[in-house]
Amino acid sequence: MSHSAPRHQLPTHTVTNQPEPRGDQNLWTADPALQDHAKAAGADADHLAGYGVKIGRQAVQSAAAEANRNQPEAVLFDAAGRRLDEVRYTGAYHELLRFGLGAGYAACAWEGHKGGHATHAGMVYLTSQIEPGVCCPMTMTYAAVPALKANRALFKDWVPKLTARAYDGAPKPLARKPGATMGMAMTEKQGGSDLRAITTTAVRDGDVYRLNGHKWFCSAPMSDGFLTLAQAEGGLSCYVVPRWLEGTRNGIQINRLKDKLGNHANASAEIDYVDALAYPLGEEGEGIRTIIDMVHHTRLDTALAPAGLMRAALDRAHHWARHRSAFDARLIDQPLMRAVLADLTLDWEGTLALGLHVARAFDGTSERDRAFARLGVALAKFLGNKLAPGLVYEAMEALGGSGYVEDSGLPLLYREAPLNSIWEGSGNVMCLDILRTLRHEPLAGEVLSDELGQATGQYRQYDAAIKAHMQRFPKLPDEAEARWYVTSLASLLTASVLIRQAPPAVAEGYVATRLSGERGRVAGAVSGLDEAAILARLAEP
Repeated sequence: MSHSAPRHQLPTHTVTNQPEPRGDQNLWTADPALQDHAKAAGADADHLAGYGVKIGRQAVQSAAAEANRNQPEAVLFDAAGRRLDEVRYTGAYHELLRFGLGAGYAACAWEGHKGGHATHAGMVYLTSQIEPGVCCPMTMTYAAVPALKANRALFKDWVPKLTARAYDGAPKPLARKPGATMGMAMTEKQGGSDLRAITTTAVRDGDVYRLNGHKWFCSAPMSDGFLTLAQAEGGLSCYVVPRWLEGTRNGIQINRLKDKLGNHANASAEIDYVDALAYPLGEEGEGIRTIIDMVHHTRLDTALAPAGLMRAALDRAHHWARHRSAFDARLIDQPLMRAVLADLTLDWEGTLALGLHVARAFDGTSERDRAFARLGVALAKFLGNKLAPGLVYEAMEALGGSGYVEDSGLPLLYREAPLNSIWEGSGNVMCLDILRTLRHEPLAGEVLSDELGQATGQYRQYDAAIKAHMQRFPKLPDEAEARWYVTSLASLLTASVLIRQAPPAVAEGYVATRLSGERGRVAGAVSGLDEAAILARLAEP
């Protein structure tokens, strides 16, 4: 590849007033907010610093672009009509998985080091900035580990491969792979989030089961195994379905790939189980209880991924504003542009701060930690994902027409922004889960009250906002008001974390504009922010 600079002097014009190519980027040193909140969460700063250097290299960025240009293809049959049921990816996709898994994306939380989940969460945030599609199989691989504890033999066979820091995309059985990935296939047409409506059947066949039925969504369909739910004689149950068997292929048939919004690098498929061999994970009838550990950990990643998307979008907008001039002034020096970017920065840092703070609870071992992790991850997932699409759009608008074309990277981020709100429980499901947790787990409410109380006494507006929340909701609201309640609670919790961990300008700006009502309905409709201090959080690689 040539390293010569592109030509500015063209036959018809000279290229001016355009930012230069950025090349390698250090995503750790350029992100003081990540440094602050990762350290507060107990993450391994050295590991994240090294990963931030490596994933920001131009070579990794180029692989990400190639993976999105060359979409995966379903190859259902060979030339003779024998079933293959494979998905073929570009080499760049495999390269990115090898890079991420090799760096410990799925493993670091389970290796016994302090702050493992917070470190993993930081890696999710960084990876989402470069190529969010490959996060899907790596996230499910990470999240499958606790669910596999329900079967000692399966845990012994699978977990060493899931946490091996190795990747092998070849179609061969688990025993012959240095490392493995785990996917998930739960959703069916008739049920969606209502897993009780699942109709796939599981019939005992000796020590194993045979599954028959359809799955409407199978994410990462070339994973080495899948956690899935099916109806057995004893009720809805959980199973591990290996993708490859020794000497043959398991009965997993791909019907088609989803033509979906979002990234193009990763595949989602509709599949049929046709007498597919499956191993029971947990007791019959305990399917939801068994798989909920995987869902819980996947939700952590869906709370951090929007922060990564927001950071990537803001980084592009900020870089453009610093290197683009209009009306005889740089965009970054124009008051309205500064107001918009500073306002957006508060939502991004709030999302990052809350996500990493919740990740710290995942590393905890007490009942209080576990209670806060269950509640906090739902609050973080709900609010961050509601903010992400609007922020990415505003960043796109900051670039004007250039932001609307694929070369800018913003269309990918915009397509991807709604995903994490839908994945592992939509906004309404999160709200209902939060109400259910507070209703049935008093300890969760106690820990949340302590979290909010740790920031009182510093900002009058924050204390007033807590009082107003309690007056508006003296008890848990009816379902119809759940979004209002959860938005208020999540914003208060975000403010509490920022007050304790972020620079005063960020905390003061968030409290003044997110809790007191001193803000219009659109980004940039604010006043009184310390814009210089807030925008300093967007240091450039």
